[in-house]
Amino acid sequence: MAGGWSRDGAVQEQIDSTIEDALQRARSELPRGMSLTHCEECEEPVPQARREAMPGVRLCIACQNERDKRRTVYSGYNRRGSKDSQLR
Repeated sequence: MAGGWSRDGAVQEQIDSTIEDALQRARSELPRGMSLTHCEECEEPVPQARREAMPGVRLCIACQNERDKRRTVYSGYNRRGSKDSQLR
């Protein structure tokens, strides 16, 4: 049951849409193309197993870990526009 002015099933549609957006964002960040044999940041060799497991990889594990630490967290947004979300 949806609340307010929304029709029945609208809450589930909003949840599904939010999940689909997150999946599209994650897929867009996956590497593409040929893997590099050496890291583009530190020039260390990228292990063959990593290149096979992750086609298109451009960084060694250490540099990828550092990049992941610096990433900002994607928080998304509240599609329902509830009063609580407007107060934050």
